Amino acid sequence: MDIPTFNSRDCGTCPIRHRAVCARCEPDELLELDKIKYYRNYEAGQPVVWSGDQLDFVASVVTGIAALTQTMEDGRTQMVGLLLPSDFLGRPGREITPFDVTAVSDLTLCCFRRRPFEKLLSLTPNVSQRLLEMTLDELDAAREWMLVLGRKTAREKIASLIAIIARRESKLQSSQAENAARFELPLTREAMADYLGLTLETVSRQISALKRDGVIELMGNRQVHIPDFRVLLSETGDDADGGMPA
Repeated sequence: MDIPTFNSRDCGTCPIRHRAVCARCEPDELLELDKIKYYRNYEAGQPVVWSGDQLDFVASVVTGIAALTQTMEDGRTQMVGLLLPSDFLGRPGREITPFDVTAVSDLTLCCFRRRPFEKLLSLTPNVSQRLLEMTLDELDAAREWMLVLGRKTAREKIASLIAIIARRESKLQSSQAENAARFELPLTREAMADYLGLTLETVSRQISALKRDGVIELMGNRQVHIPDFRVLLSETGDDADGGMPA
């Protein structure tokens, strides 16, 4: 999937402006961030940083997706997280990254030089507050994913992943949709298999089953239409009313 890069320095036209770490910045704060920002583009499959390496920047994902992966001593790897548009890469105060970070699709990062960004946090409370909120959201997402990986069936895992991506897309687009949803699936089936701890054949079989049962509709390889989001949520195994968040 070709994802266009974004290199405009105009924050007003940024597609993640209302969700990123700078979402609550005042004009003067944006000017300060602009002094230390730059863009980096990565092709699908290209590493962003290896585990144990020093990361001299922090960044927001503008377009595309990155995978966080850990490698065990015997060479086995496990995808432990995904960075979607508006997600934040790196931690202020931590120079060494604990994960391999790889572009899953063509990726554009809005980068901030680490040391100036760390100094800026003490001067721009809006950035600090938003970064805290994003960190807590990431913690909630990690807890949700523990349930997905640990207890759910293959069908429930696939439905949960599709629902998570649909929710994120809704937030990114500021959508108020309560029922139907349509979006571009950003992951290949191979990547979904790696992330969910399933085989490629199982992923393909479960997606086909969800399509056959009318839970999702597929247009081409990646375009997904959810006719009724409540039906999809009923397939996730979650004991919740669900609904598309604002």
